[in-house]
Order: sequence, then structure tokens, then C-alpha cells
Amino acid sequence: MRRPAFALALLMLATPSYAQFGALNKALEKAQKIQKLSDLKISDQEERETGQQVSDRIVNEFGVYQDAGVTKYVSLVGIVLAQVSSRPDLDWQFVVLDTDGVNAFAAPGGFVHITRGLLGLIKNEAELAGVLGHEIVHITEKHTVNAIQKSDSVKFASDEVSAAGGMTQSLVTRLAGRVYDDVLNNKFSRDDEKESDEKGVELANRVGYAPAGLTSVLAKLADRNKDAKEPNGLFASHPLIKERIANIQKTIRDRRLTATALVEARYTEMVAWDAAPVSAVATVAPGARGLAGGDEKTDDKSEDKKDGDKEAAKPEPASKPSSLGGVLGRLRPGGGTQAQQTQTVASAGARGVNPDRDAVGGPNRTRVSVKIGPDEIAEFKKGI
Repeated sequence: MRRPAFALALLMLATPSYAQFGALNKALEKAQKIQKLSDLKISDQEERETGQQVSDRIVNEFGVYQDAGVTKYVSLVGIVLAQVSSRPDLDWQFVVLDTDGVNAFAAPGGFVHITRGLLGLIKNEAELAGVLGHEIVHITEKHTVNAIQKSDSVKFASDEVSAAGGMTQSLVTRLAGRVYDDVLNNKFSRDDEKESDEKGVELANRVGYAPAGLTSVLAKLADRNKDAKEPNGLFASHPLIKERIANIQKTIRDRRLTATALVEARYTEMVAWDAAPVSAVATVAPGARGLAGGDEKTDDKSEDKKDGDKEAAKPEPASKPSSLGGVLGRLRPGGGTQAQQTQTVASAGARGVNPDRDAVGGPNRTRVSVKIGPDEIAEFKKGI
């Protein structure tokens, strides 16, 4: 009865060690193939695909303002700025989001979003150029993707890279989730914000707009949020608005940026509304959008990141370092009545809600397509 066991033992002794522990070696080999995103060179096409997914999520959250005239007008301002940027050949798209929240978002690859609320706060074309220029620079300098690569917050296995060395769709989707989280919460570093401010006002000046348009918007935002309990909405990340205004003013002086065009009449003709006060901005229910409070998960393949469920996630204060895992795949899809999903807050920051970031969006997610030819751009420039 003992002969089979004895024979097996002899066989194992006669078998080379690499064969005995083949399974273990394979497991170690697989573990060694886990890589960091910083090991990959992200192509322009992969950046574009990532940005498209991020933009789709933003549009799904806030809806699209269904006015072709306003969309075309914003796009014309954006295009003249993008043409003098370091990446003029990107397929630039400018989207007006249908929400009272005062905000703007830049997604990689050429997608710039500005809210109806922010358009109401702005009162001339130079101010619009300041905001769009700032967002354009976030894209031209690849701030979001570069930051995630440097942080190594996204890791991947060798089977998530194609034979040609590019990213698979699953990896692009995971990257888009991380980027969306950063974009939604305006999580840019001090250096990135400074670069976007400085290069953004240079873009505006280059086409004739008064570069102080951006400082004017920042001052309005500071006044709008003077009673906020936490940094609120657009440009909420550090450095503080006062510091940024001072730095922009210094940039304008040092670089002799002397353009003067405000183009107020054309702007007010196209945008004939005012921004709703913070106290009147209807918001999604607390925790329905943003980061998961206290969620420190970093497992990119967890179930909450795989599906399209939009489960609530409590926003964290912008000043607190936050997990990058909360928003991936957990944003609740549209459904139920607006009253069920929203509430109106009495003041900025009440109950942990950040009104301009967490504002209710419109129901229509259809992008407004506009065609703009070279002749129209040339004619538009004459009015600057």
C-alpha cells in the first residue's frame, strides 16, 4: 500500500527544482509583470480616447445646454485661442453644460467644458477667453494624465498592453476613471495651476484680449465664495485665489502683455443671463457625486469600478488629500425624479455639499454639433 507514495517521492526527488516549483515561478513571473503607468508612453490617440470617455461622463453628469448659437460662439472664442496654443491641431471641442453651477472642466485630448452658470457670471469676451485659455493649457500641457502617471496611482498587468505596446481598452477606461475624478474635483497641483494661469493669459493676449480678463473672473469667484465653508467649484484647488491673482498681475507686467480688447457688446448679446447666486443653486443629494468619504481603496479592479452604477459617494473637503478610487463607475445613472435626486442648499458648503461642483444638471445629454469654417473664424477675429 505504501509503494505508490514511495514511487511518487522518488519521482519528486528526481524532478528538477524548476519543474517542481513551476506554478510558483509562474505566479512570481506574473507578479513581476505588474507595471506602473509611468512605464508607458501614452500616445495622442490614447489621450484622445481617454478624454472622450471623461467628457462623456461630464456630459452625463451635467447635461448639455441645447443652444447652437451659444455653443458656436463659445467654440469660436475657444478655437481662436487654441490656434495659437502649442497644440493647435487637436480636434478641439467646446461644450456648454446645462447647469447653474459655476464651473469649467478640461478633459485630455481637446475637450473643454464650461457651464451655463459660469457664462452668466462672465460679462465680456476677455473674461471668457481667460477661462477658456486656462482650460486649454491644462490640455496642451497634459496636466491631468501626467499627474496620474507621476503618482503611479494606476497600475496594470502585462496583458493590458497590446502587442504594439499600446493600452488596451480596459486600461484606457480605468485611466479615464482616474482622470474624471481629478477633473471633477479640480485637483491640479500648484505648479499646474500657475502654468495654466500664466500661459492662459498669454494665449488671450496673443489674439488681442485683455489678459486681465482671468483675474476679473477669479475676483468674482472669490466674492461669490466668500461665505463658503470649503473651497468651492472652479479653481478650488491651491494656491488661494488672492495668490493667483497677484501672480497673474505680475505675469502681465513682466511679460508686457498689453492687449486691451474686452468685447463686451458681442458677449452680452449672446449671453443674456446672470449666474444664480450660490444659495439658489440646486444640488444633487449629499454624497451623490464626488469622492467616497474615507474610501482608501486602490484596487483598480474592485467591483465598484467595473459597473456603470452611480452610487452615492460623500465628497471630501478639497483641502484633504483624497482617495482616487471613489468615483470610478459609481456615479448614479439618470433615473427617478429631480426632486428625489436633488435638494437646494441654503449656503455654500452646507451639509458637505459644494454647490458649484455638485449642482444639478440638465436632462439632455445630446452634444450640440456646430460647423465652423476658416472664413467664419477670420471674420470673428475682426471683432476682437
